Amino acid sequence: MTSLASPLVVKVGGSLFDRVVRLLGIFREVGRPVLIVPGGGKFADLARRLAVSDTAGHWMAIAGMEQFGWYIASHDVPATPVVALPTGVTVLLPYCALREADPLPHSWEVTSDTIAAWVAKELSTDLLLLKSVDGIHHHRRLVSRVEDPSLTCDEVDPLFIPFVFEHGIRSRVVNGRHDDRVRGALREEVVIGTLIDPRF
Repeated sequence: MTSLASPLVVKVGGSLFDRVVRLLGIFREVGRPVLIVPGGGKFADLARRLAVSDTAGHWMAIAGMEQFGWYIASHDVPATPVVALPTGVTVLLPYCALREADPLPHSWEVTSDTIAAWVAKELSTDLLLLKSVDGIHHHRRLVSRVEDPSLTCDEVDPLFIPFVFEHGIRSRVVNGRHDDRVRGALREEVVIGTLIDPRF
């Protein structure tokens, strides 16, 4: 079991915009070092609706993540443009880091899910995806554990599962609208959600 002292990358989905204050309170309560990767949410949705190239859409969506990051930072959360292990609750402003590294395809098959996985890979940490769904579903049933890297689903972007398997990133998808699940996931407890652990 991972120590609570171990830093964790946590992607906060854009759909949880209204839950930011509550989630930050839970992060602080648990006390685990957390690097928040913001989703794009409403800030990235506009880019999807515009007739722009894949490359322009990619960077516009990441700029949208940055805007959500600044919103999170406005609640007394330190913000950083550097992919580095956190010592407390910190939010990543991803645009500059991704412009410098440019590690992922410029495609709508890549969203903040896979970007968060890339951050976890760079830092050799586990990953927690907080979304407004209970986890990953297959044939309309919640999957407690993903063991097939070719599994397709609607809850994460198409590149995410192959990426975490390729790089051995232990990941969980949990509903960020349930306080107890978020709290339990941060404490490495068994909660409703989906585990992706390519190392076993």
